[in-house]
Amino acid sequence: MVSISELFISNAYAEGAAAAPQGGGFLEFLPLIALLAVFYFLILRPQQKRAKEHKALIDALQKGDEVVTIGGIMGKVTKVADENVAVEIADNIVVQVQKMAIQNVLPKGTIKAI
Repeated sequence: MVSISELFISNAYAEGAAAAPQGGGFLEFLPLIALLAVFYFLILRPQQKRAKEHKALIDALQKGDEVVTIGGIMGKVTKVADENVAVEIADNIVVQVQKMAIQNVLPKGTIKAI
């Protein structure tokens, strides 16, 4: 296995030494390339997918949806504006939250069942 220091710092050999190894450029960077591929497929790609799904959820919000905020508050959407949403959390108690604070949309009737 190639150590990280060997990837970036080549060994110094005396001139005229017959046994100086020749570096294989691609093989030295293969572990680094593999690490970047694993990082992309296990971390970056799923995060981008979740962000895209959350944006679609926010764009599809409409009056009457039952939602959960990031803080755990459940309520029913009463008004949708450009950046904010009015959420009724109890009878005649309406709070304004940012759209990005909506974590999940619940199936209709969930709040009454609780």
